[in-house]
Amino acid sequence: MTSQEENELLTHTGPGTPGGDLMRRFWQPVALYDELPTGSAPIPVRLLGQDLVLFRDERGQPGLLGLHCAHRGADLSYGRIEDGGLRCIYHGWLYDVHGRCLEQPGEPAGSTFHERIRQTAYACIEQCGLIFAYLGPGQPPLLPAYEFLSAPKERRFATKYFQECNYLQGNEGNLDQTHFSFLHRRLHYGPEDHGAYVIEDVAPTLEPEETDFGIRVYSVRHLRSGRNHVKISNFLPPNVAAFSGGIRDGYSVHYHVPIDDTHHWKYLLHFSRSAPLGERTGQVFGAELGPDYRLRLTKANRYLQDREEMKAATFSGMGDFFHAQDACVTEGAGTIQDRTGEHVAYSDRAIVVARKILLQAIRDVQAGRDPHYVIRDESENLFPELVARADELSGDVDWHEHWKTVPKHQHVGAPA
Repeated sequence: MTSQEENELLTHTGPGTPGGDLMRRFWQPVALYDELPTGSAPIPVRLLGQDLVLFRDERGQPGLLGLHCAHRGADLSYGRIEDGGLRCIYHGWLYDVHGRCLEQPGEPAGSTFHERIRQTAYACIEQCGLIFAYLGPGQPPLLPAYEFLSAPKERRFATKYFQECNYLQGNEGNLDQTHFSFLHRRLHYGPEDHGAYVIEDVAPTLEPEETDFGIRVYSVRHLRSGRNHVKISNFLPPNVAAFSGGIRDGYSVHYHVPIDDTHHWKYLLHFSRSAPLGERTGQVFGAELGPDYRLRLTKANRYLQDREEMKAATFSGMGDFFHAQDACVTEGAGTIQDRTGEHVAYSDRAIVVARKILLQAIRDVQAGRDPHYVIRDESENLFPELVARADELSGDVDWHEHWKTVPKHQHVGAPA
């Protein structure tokens, strides 16, 4: 059972909290590239309980500053992009992406006061359709060289959606492989439908194992044919999951990024190694997300649950869009789930290991050490064993070894 103290350590991520200090040791997505294309206006953002402004200077370089001007607190998201930075419209103070105050035009000629002013500023990196920021102390670590972050534009897709709950609830949902047999289940599967494995074995064998990059989770369902459906998913501390996601030659990734303790953004990435993803993924999300990156099915409309659909078509009565179903159960646990009252079962094995890892990482930060998963050495920024896949294997195949023998560009059976 998770204690109240542990629950607070894991879920509170604001400035000065142990969990927040952990989150700040890692690069975090702050926006999609599509939200801040070249030449666009600054945008206000809230990240880890801090109010910030994201902008591009005239060279297109992204910058992330404290939202309120160091002079008298005006909102910099209304500022002007000019003269090498972001200029406050109140008194014209000008800041570059590093937080240096370049000009104070209302001050007396020859004043050097601007040289003593530094606006809160954080480093930014653009990769894979995302803008990442580092909010921690000292020199930023390396951005992990995950395979999915280097996918070219035509072989990747990125979006996000808003969730009215703590980040950890969404994060732990990714580690829960048993729920596929219930929450995401259709009541009827055709002979060519690869999702039927979820009802052939509703209680998969689960084997989480710790790795250099986090946790690898084997989820094995024994099929009536005598074969095994083997799914390999991964947890990348502190808030990332990688799993097959139905992509034949690639996989999907979720970043659960705290806005504050009771809201978060779920960033979704899909990538393919060998072929363009096509338009279907974007069309599916376009139909389910509004321009503000809110789901069409929300807590306010009870996720449009259809009780007749529950009798005839789906287990949840919420259509086939997995993300709305996930939002229902993660938001339904409350804005911050009270884990002191839960009854952890066999199906939660990976979640138990993940909590242990996160608590140890928090203790590392409290002791003045980098968490194990922070990367500062280029020679260590390699992830050859980060594999996310779903294979149907013969019953006599050792699933622990099989993935090591198959080239990354091959899949056995049909992924799901």
